[in-house]
Amino acid sequence: MKLFHCGRCANLLYFENSRCTHCGADLGFAPDVMDLLAIEPEGDNTWATVARGDLYRLCDNYQNQRACNWLIPNTDPHTFCVACRLNRTIPDLSIEKNNDLWRRLEKEKRRLVYSVLRLGLPCEPRNEDQLGLAFDFLADQPAMFDEREKVTTGHANGVITINIAEADPVERERMRNQMAEPYRTVLGHFRHESGHYYWDLLVRSSPWLGKFRDLFGDETRDYRQALDQHYQYGPPSDWQSRYISAYASSHAWEDWAETWAHYLHMVDTLETAWQLGLRVNTLQLEETNGESGPAFDPCQTGDFDALIRHWLPLTLALNSLNRSMGHDDAYPFVLAPAVVEKLRLVHQIAHGR
Repeated sequence: MKLFHCGRCANLLYFENSRCTHCGADLGFAPDVMDLLAIEPEGDNTWATVARGDLYRLCDNYQNQRACNWLIPNTDPHTFCVACRLNRTIPDLSIEKNNDLWRRLEKEKRRLVYSVLRLGLPCEPRNEDQLGLAFDFLADQPAMFDEREKVTTGHANGVITINIAEADPVERERMRNQMAEPYRTVLGHFRHESGHYYWDLLVRSSPWLGKFRDLFGDETRDYRQALDQHYQYGPPSDWQSRYISAYASSHAWEDWAETWAHYLHMVDTLETAWQLGLRVNTLQLEETNGESGPAFDPCQTGDFDALIRHWLPLTLALNSLNRSMGHDDAYPFVLAPAVVEKLRLVHQIAHGR
């Protein structure tokens, strides 16, 4: 994630901010320039940027629901921003809890969309492009006793379904323990399920398929049978030497989705560290514009080895900081050589499509 500054007072901002806490300026994220801009009202939902006077409108979910902080160029006829246009179904917002959970989901979804845009990946709404992406945010019905009827988080044919209960920290912690997943986050779900979508889009019928099978295995293996076997018997004893997570060992598709999600974790975290100017002594740094720091944009570099050289020391620093505060490791993963090669292929496909 980039760092953002208020266009009026230069105060440091968070990606989610809709108002500057220092000068009170209204803010909006403009995906066309990938920046969080200070804006001033011009009337009739037209806003001008403080810096240049460029004209935008507020996304309908910004203006009416306060569930978004993204802008739409004034020449764009859409009423929703590029992120909110991906929504196909949202929960019943007359239920207060649903409203809160949906807002949390939207916040993490926008982080996914940000990463996808930074990487230059296609991100068109499914109702505008038959190969596009859509989100269904669904809630379990009250007093539902048939487990088979509960909403299942997953991906099918370009539609990512998220059970809004995943945005409830209590429910998510319960599932994390039940599923033995040391790293279960809302953003992780978005990144994982997007991996299934981009596999269909970028790998399934592409020249990459052979290389994918060399590293990840045969995706034509019966998927349901593979998952049943995984849940009944667990992962192989040596899974850490070949997979990024235990669940990744269940099937080639899940291995890809877990690895894809991890690649997005890496790139976004490295971009944040790069923007903050974080330094770890073991990094091999280069001179950039007279300043010592990583001489590459993590989202744009074609040098995968550079990503790994910067990533491993950074994770050591993250874990050390967490341990100093008495917390568990922020990064509970081991990147075995086989996993690194899978991440390399994800990088190549994301940048070489």
